[in-house]
Amino acid sequence: MNFSKNGLIISIVIAMILGIVLGATINNNKSTAYAAAKETALQQCNGNKKHESIVKAVYDKQEKNAKKDIASNFSLLSDIFLRLIKMIIAPLVFAVLVVGVAKVGDFKVVGRIGGKTLIYFTCATLIALSLGLVIVNVFEPGKTMHLELPEAGADTGVKVASQTAKNFVNHVIPQSIIEAMANNEVLPIVIFALFFGIAAAAVGSKADSLVNLLDALSHIMFKVTNYVMKFAPVGVFGAITAVVITQGLDVLSGYVYLIACFFGGLLFFVFVVLFLICTVLKIKFYKLLGLIKEPLLLAFSTASSEAAMPKTIEALEKFGVSKKVTSFVLPLGYSFNLDGSIMYMTFATMFIAQAYGMDISFADQIKMMLILLLTSKGVAGVPRASFVVIAGMLAMFKIPVEGMLLLLAVDQLLDMGRSATNVIGNAVASAVVAKWEGEKI
Repeated sequence: MNFSKNGLIISIVIAMILGIVLGATINNNKSTAYAAAKETALQQCNGNKKHESIVKAVYDKQEKNAKKDIASNFSLLSDIFLRLIKMIIAPLVFAVLVVGVAKVGDFKVVGRIGGKTLIYFTCATLIALSLGLVIVNVFEPGKTMHLELPEAGADTGVKVASQTAKNFVNHVIPQSIIEAMANNEVLPIVIFALFFGIAAAAVGSKADSLVNLLDALSHIMFKVTNYVMKFAPVGVFGAITAVVITQGLDVLSGYVYLIACFFGGLLFFVFVVLFLICTVLKIKFYKLLGLIKEPLLLAFSTASSEAAMPKTIEALEKFGVSKKVTSFVLPLGYSFNLDGSIMYMTFATMFIAQAYGMDISFADQIKMMLILLLTSKGVAGVPRASFVVIAGMLAMFKIPVEGMLLLLAVDQLLDMGRSATNVIGNAVASAVVAKWEGEKI
């Protein structure tokens, strides 16, 4: 393993140990003061249950805020790293895709690659959605865990928005490429880059100087990526430490069954579903996995699929996937093929229904899956897209939306698993399309 991978692993280990120690220290220091103050306040309630619940909520919130204040000092490190990564994505995606399309030079080839890509994405999405439903129905974490349900009308912090054709168009077709780049909206950048690349190919030799310039830009951005990645261990250290301080290990104990079910599903998807796909197409799955180990660790520790994109592009080229395929499939995959996030949508929706004792019929579950097949593609560039889609599903099937609060406590951890799975899923998608294009990988 090279220094960077070792650095990431060491950072994760140190961050977990430090996070546990600091979290325990805060608990010990603050708990004594909070416990005494809470006890005094509770005595003043004179047995009034309503007042007691208010007092407990106030003091619990104060303790939680104390942890957040400490954690924010560490999360600043991960924020710096993620912002550095995000500043790379827009110019890199634009340059790589335009050069890839322009050098193909044939609109039919681009259309063929695009068609194969969308066919694979649709099949992978259906498998991921189905797997989420199977796991949540077989293991029933919502029924087994007996969690305390949130109060009716509790604020989830997530807007319930119906996904319309207009919303989809607004998130896909940019009204300004500058605006899309400024907001790091990958899908609109992909759309513009496709038009730009096709037009450059149509112009012919007149565009050669510009295509060569963009080719040089892509190489420069890869070099910038290598510089930024030197900061990765520090960013990962900050991210993991902040999570462990705020969440601690105590909150995980109540959710261990949910976490085990979901991560078990992710592992099944990766090492059974994706492995079988690669085996059938004679793609060297474990070799590919070895090459994307660094972006995989990065996505897991930062809970950001985007953070891994530049390094994933490099890894796929080392694997033998051509630039014309990688430059098209991978950016598109970050909007249309987020396998881990997609599986979470059916899993989370049914988990909340189970927690409230609701029986969702098989027909309704199939309907839910088909709706998610479309709506999961319509929120590209929306912050916390998974939660927005899940909120819409809950409202549509009359499941209490405040049930989303059940998942917020461990969402960061679940997001780490989702992000890592997204990276593997898109790497495999690129390899599959390359194989269908007759490339020797």
